[in-house]
Amino acid sequence: MRIISATIDGVRRFGRVDDESQVHLFAEDRDPLDALDPQAPEIPTTETIALDELGALEPPLPVTTLRDFITFEQHTAGSMRTVTDGAGAPDAWYDAPAFYFTNPHAAIGSGQDVRIPPGSERFDVELEVAAVISKDGFNLSVEEAWDHIGGFTILNDWSARDLQTAEMKVGLGPAKGKDSASTLGPMVVTLDELDDYRDGDHFDLRMELRINDRQITEDVLSHMAWSFAELVSYASRGTWVRRGDVLGSGTCGGGCLAEFWGWTGEIDPAPISVGDTVTMTVQGIGTITNKVVEGVDVHPVPRARSVEWTRPV
Repeated sequence: MRIISATIDGVRRFGRVDDESQVHLFAEDRDPLDALDPQAPEIPTTETIALDELGALEPPLPVTTLRDFITFEQHTAGSMRTVTDGAGAPDAWYDAPAFYFTNPHAAIGSGQDVRIPPGSERFDVELEVAAVISKDGFNLSVEEAWDHIGGFTILNDWSARDLQTAEMKVGLGPAKGKDSASTLGPMVVTLDELDDYRDGDHFDLRMELRINDRQITEDVLSHMAWSFAELVSYASRGTWVRRGDVLGSGTCGGGCLAEFWGWTGEIDPAPISVGDTVTMTVQGIGTITNKVVEGVDVHPVPRARSVEWTRPV
């Protein structure tokens, strides 16, 4: 099944896409996440609309949380040189699939405009694939985790590299550097639709990033250092993953500009700027496209207020 979402006559609707590119809209009173749950009753459809009539899309399913991993070694080795001034992938990267939580309220769909983050002069993109959780699970083994993955979608983890680099010096994960937008789409594709691309626990899906008319990279999803089931298992360690949770693969090799900056020591290609169009294509899933527009004003926040303090004894 392929699931998509768009705002129609002022109402966000969800539906499944058939082989003729017709969208069969789900009944509005049903939870669209039921479409990923084989135990849930089938969602009735009420009407049909052509896919090319939808215009700008919404994220294909409601997003509860958004975790983003870093699982491609090439990307890690290159981008770390830019973001943390490091020498490549740290030893700790190999120990477990690291991730951070980003803002689910910043999720947008293909065709929507993306604003330059306030105060950023080094805006970047990140080409990823994300898994969508179909049912709740606690402390899952890798084998159990496969049954909790409902499907895959494309993820563009937009990143303000200058903001990210400054704030990560404090020792916490990225905050405003990753808070502007996360594109998801164009649809969620269930695992059975991707059987022909499966190679053991990985998927041989070609991934391509284009900025305007320039191809930036091409990689394959099977270059992930961990499988999606291993990511879900780790995410659920000692806690819950809930249906609607989104888990990003991390950026593929060459799938962001910061990686090139890290390898060469130069800001080339140039950062994303107003007027740029970013297009990402993943085999078997589709294509997402966003145009970059002017950002909003920066409202200054003062530096920290110092008070007298003493070291505890």
